[in-house]
Amino acid sequence: MAAPPGLLADLKARVIAPTLAFIGLGGQAAVNLLAGIALAETGCRVLVQEGGGPALGLWQMEPFTHDDIWATFLPAPRLSSIRARLLALQAGWPVGSDRATQLVGNLPYACAMARLKCYRAPDPLPGADDAAGQCRFWKTNYNTALGAGDVDPQHVALFAQAIEA
Repeated sequence: MAAPPGLLADLKARVIAPTLAFIGLGGQAAVNLLAGIALAETGCRVLVQEGGGPALGLWQMEPFTHDDIWATFLPAPRLSSIRARLLALQAGWPVGSDRATQLVGNLPYACAMARLKCYRAPDPLPGADDAAGQCRFWKTNYNTALGAGDVDPQHVALFAQAIEA
């Protein structure tokens, strides 16, 4: 599913690249991968999983995954700087809600959390211009065997579109 014209380039330049630089996990390969994941997961068109599923935001992170990153990954002392920057990205709204709620309306926070899911994966990031490799990384490490996506020409084309934006 292609993003509306211009949206993907804006998303990369105004949300993804600055967010990843802010948390210290940037670079063109990461920017292109996160743009491709947004395309593969939602086409940059929905903020809550269609059909009533639990996934939230452009990157379709489930609250369980979000909470697991905070509970089992971010407490590591070596990640204290990233943890502090994530806290700085959080908004003071919606009042009284859990952090996962921010995946819907706080694009920088949702982007940062999606990047952390990729960062904790055992596989290295594919090259910035490797659409097939980025698609395989997404399927293996983000969408997983349980997800509806696949490494097929349609999905590889989405990552190619993300690279070109």
